[in-house]
Amino acid sequence: MFFPPKSSGRHLCAFVVASALTATVSASAQASSALDDVLAKGFVQCGVSEGQPGFSSQDADGTWQGFDVEYCRAVAAAVLGDAEAVEFTSLPASQRFDALTDGDIDILSRNSTWTMAREVSRPVSFVGVNYYDGQAFMVRQSMGITSALELSNTTICANAGTTTVLNVTDFFESRGMPFELVTFENVEEVVAAYDSQRCDAYAHDTSGLFAQRLNLVEPDEHIVLPEVISKEPLSPAVRADDTQWFNVARWVLFAMINAEEFGLNSQNVESFRGSDNPAIARLLGDEGDFGTMLGVRQDWAFQVIAQVGNYGEVFERTIGLGSELGIGRGLNELWSEGGLIYAPPIR
Repeated sequence: MFFPPKSSGRHLCAFVVASALTATVSASAQASSALDDVLAKGFVQCGVSEGQPGFSSQDADGTWQGFDVEYCRAVAAAVLGDAEAVEFTSLPASQRFDALTDGDIDILSRNSTWTMAREVSRPVSFVGVNYYDGQAFMVRQSMGITSALELSNTTICANAGTTTVLNVTDFFESRGMPFELVTFENVEEVVAAYDSQRCDAYAHDTSGLFAQRLNLVEPDEHIVLPEVISKEPLSPAVRADDTQWFNVARWVLFAMINAEEFGLNSQNVESFRGSDNPAIARLLGDEGDFGTMLGVRQDWAFQVIAQVGNYGEVFERTIGLGSELGIGRGLNELWSEGGLIYAPPIR
């Protein structure tokens, strides 16, 4: 421990003030926002999964696509005016948060559940729920199992470093059902183990089960059991010590949601420029200085909607009924349509 030299009260006070100023300057020097970094390098570094169809995966040409990928493109459109100004880093579940806090990525958009422990024990902040999910089990139809309550004395495969492990343990132990849990570091290993019958059931978020079923040798031979055993609010995340970047990331999501509510999409947004509706005018940057508040371009939300689309557009083309996954909106419908998707107003 360091002790200041003995001195008069006046000198001691000066010492304390000088020390505080030095600490403040030092902290300020280290507290560079990711927004400054992104503007300087000209792209957003986005952390995604190692490959989950519908959410984040590469096509035959190596182009990243999916629900989580489109969100990162929306951030790039808002900040840089170019939705393609994104570089993607694929991350296993066990490394995703370390990659974020270590500064290897600017934003994590990787089907990650927002939990208290993750937010309180790590220097990360969750942007906002962009997909309401819940954990379930997938089994082979040939097993004749129709309920998760019939999984006693089975072997369950799961991905290490996820909330799945704790949820599975809670589900079986609370019901006195014996089971064996086998975990793997990478999702490809989990899928391969399940497909080769190394385990009887595959535990994952419901959306993930629908996605990974497409990677099985015979997808139609597998069913997702009806029980949803947990709440899994999925959210992008940023570093907790960066309020400016957090605000940008959060309001990009809110802008996409508000756009769907107002009926604005990538095909018609240009026709709404100069709208008499003050809420739409604020959203599109025709009124107010909301871009300045965020530290980005004035037409940030217009660029998001024009280049990427509103929340519903992205949902439908990546994971919705118009996609391979064919997932219905359900809880992810707008609040005005009976769902939970809701965004604060821009005003």
